[in-house]
Amino acid sequence: MSIVISHLQKQYDDNFILDIPSLIIEDGELVGLVGNNGAGKTTLLRLMLDLIETNHGQVVNNGSIVSVSEKWKWWTGSFLDRSFLIDFYTPEEYFGFIAEVYNIAQDELNNRLAHFMPLMNDEILDRGKIIHDFSMGNRQKIGIIGAMLVNPKILVLDEPFNFLDPSSQHIVAHLLQEIRREIGTTIILSSHNLSFVNDICTRIILLDKGHILMDHFHREGDKDVELERYFLES
Repeated sequence: MSIVISHLQKQYDDNFILDIPSLIIEDGELVGLVGNNGAGKTTLLRLMLDLIETNHGQVVNNGSIVSVSEKWKWWTGSFLDRSFLIDFYTPEEYFGFIAEVYNIAQDELNNRLAHFMPLMNDEILDRGKIIHDFSMGNRQKIGIIGAMLVNPKILVLDEPFNFLDPSSQHIVAHLLQEIRREIGTTIILSSHNLSFVNDICTRIILLDKGHILMDHFHREGDKDVELERYFLES
């Protein structure tokens, strides 16, 4: 499934935060959004998910205009920050809520959760705690698992490697590559971690002050010299 962006602009007062004339993310791509703080990465992701209003232009998710239709939500998984969680739920209740919304039977939910056991590392299920009381790293894991639990055709993540220990970062990177290859999920993630972006992404988009400065296809595992030069000189 693809995402098509046309004449997309976001501004506050006279300050343009984002200005993207055209961008197409094709089916099955794993796209890394990179850029310094204030580049517009999170703003772009929020516009993709209709969390903030555009000043101009639109985002089309597999034929559905996100600001008009609700259909796209059925095949889209996302986790941007802790506001996506339900703090007073236990992880079991949270995953159960997601399963109910997406009509996932209990047996199927259990099977899907089993796939994420290496990431949970015996620290999330059966702890008798609500999500609010978990560490930032474990809340990050819960959010990522919740987003992937629905086997989304499009997955949107903001800084998925934040707060995670090195082992968990590698597990998340593997899970992202796996879901793309096995069910063809289109993935858009933002990250300051250039190492993981180089390792797993098939395309890298560099944002600078709300504009696309660089957009190129990328071989997974290759070092992006041009990208590194930009950050060394910026």
